[in-house]
Amino acid sequence: MKKILMLHCVNHNMYGKRDPKQYGTITLDEINRMSEETAKEVGYELDTFQTNHEGEMVDKIHEAYYAGYDGVIINPGAWTHYSYAIHDALEILECPIIEVHMSNIFNREGFRSNSVIAPVATGMIAGMEEYVYTLAIRALKDMLG
Repeated sequence: MKKILMLHCVNHNMYGKRDPKQYGTITLDEINRMSEETAKEVGYELDTFQTNHEGEMVDKIHEAYYAGYDGVIINPGAWTHYSYAIHDALEILECPIIEVHMSNIFNREGFRSNSVIAPVATGMIAGMEEYVYTLAIRALKDMLG
């Protein structure tokens, strides 16, 4: 069975409370449940991880390398715009990486349209609310078979 790792970054533990206009009222637990159901539906195993600490995220990405995940989905949150540490860690991976954003980062504040993660990602899905996660799982299924 193929394994996917879904990485939720800084402040994502506050989904449902943080800026409902941009992120809706869905919680991280609800997103994870919905994503796990989709992964099971397509025959994949899904592991999830969330942290507010950049070094912990880098460590988890290193673990993903050694664990041999078939695909990684990451919502880098605010780290999208400046974390070369996460960029460099992702660059080590030998599997497809899909960058996701619940809001459309290209029609928000100017700084949000710059992603230092995009150059190492296989692709990006943005602006589709919580569905970016299930869309990314289905995209990986199509890519990996």
